[in-house]
Amino acid sequence: MTPVSRRTLLASGLAASAYATPVLAAPTVAPPRPWGATPSPRQLAWHAREQYAFVHFSINTFTGREWGYGDESPALFNPTDFSPAQIVAAARAGGMRGIILTAKHHDGFCLWPTRLTEHCIRNSPYKRGHGDVVGEMAAATRATGLAFGLYLSPWDRHHPDYGRPAYLDYFRAQITELCTRYGELFEFWFDGANGGDGYYGGARETRKIDAPRYYRWPELIALVHKYQPMACTFDPLGADIRWVGNEDGVAGDPCWPTMPDHLYVQAEGQSGVRGAPLWWPAETDVSIRPGWFYHADEDDKVKSPERLLEIFSTSVGRGTTLNLNLPPDRRGRLADIDVAILKAFGDAQRATYANDLARAALATASAERGPAFAAARAIDGRPDTYWSTPDDVTTPILTLDLPPGRAFDIVRLREHLPLGARVTRFAIDAQQDGQGWTTLAEREAIGPQRIIHLPRPVVARRVRLRIIEAPACPAISEFALFRQVAPAAVAVASARDISVLPRSGWRVAEASAPGAEAAIDGDALTAWTMPAPTTAAPATITIDFGATHVLAGFTLTPERKAATGVAPPRNYQAETSLDGRKWEAAGSGEFPNIAYALQTQRMAFDRPRAARLLRLAFVATAIPAAKLAVAEIGAFVPPADGQAPSR
Repeated sequence: MTPVSRRTLLASGLAASAYATPVLAAPTVAPPRPWGATPSPRQLAWHAREQYAFVHFSINTFTGREWGYGDESPALFNPTDFSPAQIVAAARAGGMRGIILTAKHHDGFCLWPTRLTEHCIRNSPYKRGHGDVVGEMAAATRATGLAFGLYLSPWDRHHPDYGRPAYLDYFRAQITELCTRYGELFEFWFDGANGGDGYYGGARETRKIDAPRYYRWPELIALVHKYQPMACTFDPLGADIRWVGNEDGVAGDPCWPTMPDHLYVQAEGQSGVRGAPLWWPAETDVSIRPGWFYHADEDDKVKSPERLLEIFSTSVGRGTTLNLNLPPDRRGRLADIDVAILKAFGDAQRATYANDLARAALATASAERGPAFAAARAIDGRPDTYWSTPDDVTTPILTLDLPPGRAFDIVRLREHLPLGARVTRFAIDAQQDGQGWTTLAEREAIGPQRIIHLPRPVVARRVRLRIIEAPACPAISEFALFRQVAPAAVAVASARDISVLPRSGWRVAEASAPGAEAAIDGDALTAWTMPAPTTAAPATITIDFGATHVLAGFTLTPERKAATGVAPPRNYQAETSLDGRKWEAAGSGEFPNIAYALQTQRMAFDRPRAARLLRLAFVATAIPAAKLAVAEIGAFVPPADGQAPSR
């Protein structure tokens, strides 16, 4: 049988079948029995994709918002140079193996020409109402050999029946359309944000729901699988994959692929639960920019190639997949800086993982199950073979004798997933210069893969995998060594949003707690921190801009450093003044998803207004916390194109 590489398997879509029992000479002993929960065929195929791109592109791209209210006119959606091919090519250059497009976000606007609602692309100027962004993206994605998936927000702030039984009929019909019109899907993404204030057909009210009871998730998941049997669903109980618990690109360490059979608990989602009954692995989603949708004032805040390497290590390297968001701009293209960074990241990764330094090693083990499961199976480059031991040998050692002069700083391990997550704890040791063994790293969990980045390159004649704790004999399909290649330098871009009000001349006129200057210093690494506010004792800040400007709204950036007991504000009240004596209400509302996305919020006023002073009040934290923290407050003026955020 001709050897099949991982790359060939992924390109041909045969990743799941790669996990079949090895096609070798008849073994003299049976393979190990599976231990614990094991993945389904569609989960196996999903694990093999490793990293793919999210594409957030919709009405919000043209309003400057992250979450639309639902009253936006379809006429706003008008990309001037939409290029699915450019987006897909950039994602592919970055090493992405699939694309997930936001077919409908919380505002309810549909990017396909559905007949279920008028709030869709048919009533936009794009291609005079004859466009189909979903179809165009699907075609471009598959043309390059990448997989295609879709995001469909359950929450719909436009639909008049949201929160009532009639909406579920509409939502099921949307799922059916998307699952039957656009070919094979590898993932179908249900967002966890559900219920809140919205337009709701003109009601302009707040609607709360009990999501599990309202949506009846098992029925919706079954509907997806009826038409798309290989599409992994995200994220409620009963789905194929779970949320990792944050939007920072960081999985728990360890991050087990198993979970209890109960409703999702965020603390459990971050790290999984060892030995739990469900194979419910985590997806790590993060944006290449601070926001999920494109904002011109974030052109200078795109994550660097070096930062993407770190995120790869803390997501894919901990056994999750990476879903990296790439938001197109108002043209319908990725910005040049995003494209350059993706290429630098992808080039570095391809160069790094092109040469497995363990491939020329001599592999031996303290125990082997038989010739079909010999130590050499862990370094043969095949995902369908693995090293294993007799059932009663659960803490063996696998040793590689390396050719002289091999320097490595990455160790990659994989388990044969059809047999479950078997290894609980392990160590990597090296023998250098004829000395004794030195432990390089000790970790929990291998699973789909475990990538260990060493602090410096190591030159060793021998390196070994030492299983410290396991409930069953191991099934190690890969023990690989690499040397990290640094990415090419990419020059930092300049922000080009002329609607952002420059900070020169600003000062804090008044604040309810000291240190408020940190909120206007232009440095997101500093923060104004104070005790958690209440309705009786709100947190307030008054900013004097030094001159009168016509303001369209303000921005608020939460502190992005993870800290226990500290949270951003949940909602706000905004007032403006020309002289500090007479104040006018400018708006109020919630900061959407601020506690988990930790992204800059752009809050539009009810109308543009002349003002010299802005006063903000916060009465609660977004999640229970002892302290409130705000990293930055900014302001913006109506942009020249007239597409200021509207509500």
